[in-house]
Amino acid sequence: MSTSVNTQLTLATFDHEANVLRATEEMRKRGFHIHDVYSPYAIHGIDEAMGLKPSRLTWVCFVCGLIGALGMLWFQHWVNAVAWPIDVGGKPWNSLPAEAPVGFEMLVLCAAFGTVFAFFVVSRMFPGKNVTPINKRVTDDQFVLALGEVDASYSIDEIEEILKKYNVLEVEETSLE
Repeated sequence: MSTSVNTQLTLATFDHEANVLRATEEMRKRGFHIHDVYSPYAIHGIDEAMGLKPSRLTWVCFVCGLIGALGMLWFQHWVNAVAWPIDVGGKPWNSLPAEAPVGFEMLVLCAAFGTVFAFFVVSRMFPGKNVTPINKRVTDDQFVLALGEVDASYSIDEIEEILKKYNVLEVEETSLE
């Protein structure tokens, strides 16, 4: 038996990224719970405004790249010097400069694929997942600040009053199930 958690959200819609960025900073300073910020593109500085910790995805990228590069360098050394040593023009069997380009390419390939797969796992994305946007225009030209209701003193009128100076277009309440 599963229980669905009903999360009450207040959605504030903006038409410029600077407005949603400043509004997010203001609401966080005032102690409101920032559930998420929805945007048609990445907004520089929004992670700091939301108070998010740095992503660990860079470490995943580094480790996957390192595994790819070292794995390919080991494989090339094993093939050229151990399993099938062939003397080609006096070239040494364990020639690192000859193996470096392929090692670098494997580093890039493994780092890219590892990062993409890790991102999909962490964000719980999978092929065929049906996602309904929180606001139809957020994928085009609008920005939405979603505030989570955490206590009984939460007032949508107070939120509207605070956000007026940031040119909020619309403030509405909704629930996530």
